[in-house]
Amino acid sequence: MSQTRRRTLGPTFLVGAVLVGLVVLAALVSFVWTPYDPTKVDSTARLLGPGAEHWLGTDKFGYDVLSQLLVGARTTLFVGFIAVGVAAVIGTPLGILAGMTRWRLLSELVMRGNDLLLAFPALLLAIMFGAVFGASTLTAMIAIGIATVPSFARLARSGTLQVMATEYITAARVAGRSTFATAWRHVLPNIGALVIVQASVSFAIAVLAEAALSYLGFGTVPPTPSWGRMLQESQQLIFDHPLLLGWPALAIAVAVLGFNLLGDGLRDRFDPRLEVRR
Repeated sequence: MSQTRRRTLGPTFLVGAVLVGLVVLAALVSFVWTPYDPTKVDSTARLLGPGAEHWLGTDKFGYDVLSQLLVGARTTLFVGFIAVGVAAVIGTPLGILAGMTRWRLLSELVMRGNDLLLAFPALLLAIMFGAVFGASTLTAMIAIGIATVPSFARLARSGTLQVMATEYITAARVAGRSTFATAWRHVLPNIGALVIVQASVSFAIAVLAEAALSYLGFGTVPPTPSWGRMLQESQQLIFDHPLLLGWPALAIAVAVLGFNLLGDGLRDRFDPRLEVRR
């Protein structure tokens, strides 16, 4: 007789949660305290090394690096939350619709449109948006969110098809429950865990995309601090002041690694395809 054992949250999840917690903590701290004004140029304190006054030093404009990193964490998380939220709100209902509809043509139209959108990477879409609407944090959020919609739509459709094959969906149909009620009360709760896992993984992609866009000049514009723009501004000093490049690179790496590990840990716990049967 087989017995299903669901995996518990393991060390991958815990490490990811700690790294993400550090980024969130930095963002929260920036609301109440920063060593210096992160948007104030101080020409008398340019390119100072780490010390008692400036713990991580200053950049070529005299900005305090630690203050910029703290506020940059806030910007990164804000862009990630909005972008992933847009993708989930649009992509999940589309996937459920494609999985539940009895009209094959409608399902094909939704998924082929999804495939067409998948052909446009987030960076390319953001560059197009930036050229048309101008570079801004809002432009980056919308572009990243739209580019991530296909991931949620495909996942939601796959999960919906599995749920629709169950007996309780048949019972709901026999009971005369409407399509919307079935989707809301039966389908969405059963694919919710998979959507959360996808959101965590997509958050890491959004963090990396926002940093790349800011680096290229299509994301967050000055004077708002951004880890990607910190990289761009310090690249000319990589040999003379390598730490200026190292601090934002480390921050981006911690955030991306943290959300990826968090997503892997959540997948190990909630993805039914990874259940261990014995």
